[in-house]
Amino acid sequence: MTTMAQETVAVATATATDVRRGELAAFLRSRRERITPEQVGLERGRRRRTPGLRREEVAQLAAVGVTWYTWLEQARDIHVSTQVLDSIARALLLDRSEREHLFALSGAVDPSPGGECTAVTPALGLMLEQLEPFPACVQNARLDILAYNRTYGRLLCDLDAVPLEDRNCLWLTLTHGEWRAGMADPDETIRAMAAKFRASMAEHLAEPPWKALLKRFQDASPEFREVWARHEVLRPGDRVKVFRQAQVGTLRVTGTNLWIGPGTGPKLHVYTPADDETRERLERLQALVLAEA
Repeated sequence: MTTMAQETVAVATATATDVRRGELAAFLRSRRERITPEQVGLERGRRRRTPGLRREEVAQLAAVGVTWYTWLEQARDIHVSTQVLDSIARALLLDRSEREHLFALSGAVDPSPGGECTAVTPALGLMLEQLEPFPACVQNARLDILAYNRTYGRLLCDLDAVPLEDRNCLWLTLTHGEWRAGMADPDETIRAMAAKFRASMAEHLAEPPWKALLKRFQDASPEFREVWARHEVLRPGDRVKVFRQAQVGTLRVTGTNLWIGPGTGPKLHVYTPADDETRERLERLQALVLAEA
């Protein structure tokens, strides 16, 4: 290759790198500006003018230097480790696609490419439908309800009417009167779910989504604060639960968890009847739901 050709390639490579750094800087700014302080457990304050989070707040959440993060948003030529990128992705609450984009722009290999499943595939949706009349849902480790079939959607309330951000089993038990009324023993349910949440959170203590959700529970419920202070832990397991369904009566079901992602992440949670009477009542619930469709 001639010297002139080598120089041309070098210039083209440098230009492409500059473009990628600029795109990375713009992407980071856009993700930072969309997040409210409340989403990551920070106080808003009275003098906030910056849309979303400040740079120093992202740096604090990601445990990186403020100057270093500022240079990153200014498209400076600095080295970015995969560990730091992982911390920034968590601090900015990036979903899987955004996380992949962040690592691609940085020219780095994601050390945790799987991550937690936040979407439900068509095949999994079909599986939920085929499980009817057995109530079934997909949950993540935070007890968020990611998807559900029709009988689960009417098991304790009209779940379709609940805002997406409130579709969390523990949140609904703490704050939703109709959902709570369907629990045979809501106090014990809250105790068990808080213990499971604590056990799951042990691997995510520094992650903003977990901290923000915990703060939301604590702010909303003195009962949760009291239970949380006990530091109880409990791993998920199969056991018989009793629900008082408003339309068909008492249901005795066995909850079974089938993990569908890495580690103890997303799971398919299914309630199967513990007796013939419950099976008949679940079939009746399914018929009622279909009649309303």
